[in-house]
Amino acid sequence: MDKTALFSLSYGVFLLSSKDAGRNNACITNTAMQVASNPERIAISCINSNLTCEMIKNSGFFNLSILDSTCTYDLIERFGMHSGRDLDKFEGFNLKADKNGAYYLDKYTCAVLVCRVTESKDLGSHTLFIAEIEDAFKVSSEPPLTYADYHAKVKPKPQKPAEDKKIIGWKCKICGYYYEGAELPADFVCPWCSHPADDFEPVYE
Repeated sequence: MDKTALFSLSYGVFLLSSKDAGRNNACITNTAMQVASNPERIAISCINSNLTCEMIKNSGFFNLSILDSTCTYDLIERFGMHSGRDLDKFEGFNLKADKNGAYYLDKYTCAVLVCRVTESKDLGSHTLFIAEIEDAFKVSSEPPLTYADYHAKVKPKPQKPAEDKKIIGWKCKICGYYYEGAELPADFVCPWCSHPADDFEPVYE
């Protein structure tokens, strides 16, 4: 099976935020969709090893900032490629909170959905959450950022390594999975988080 065929599915780019035990955290996800309209419900998928996933399981609520076309790579990198176990991702931002006290972005965002989990299912690498939308509001009139536009217009193109450095492996920037070997196949898909080869960075000797 060619797993890269799945990259042709259309996605948005979202900031998934929750609060647990007095602490806020958020991560980037590209997996969210409306699945019902009466009542309004959405489904999201989150990597099990993420702190945000753990917080959603504990608290039972989250909000989803729908990122717009003004979003920068710095924002994606901060919330998507670092762990909230190591730093406060929201430090330095003008913060606003939903009715549950979870932070959301009022910049780089076109809309926010405030949700309460109704059911969940462990999928192995991820957990699928089904949630009822308790509140929703627009933030900007900018168009939403699609996953395709993120790769084409926001994400920096990989740079060629210096010729005097030898690559001994590749590390996934999303979940930290390590691939041993000098060459990473172009169609490689991370077995932990299912991100493609262009989300890996070289590891030098």
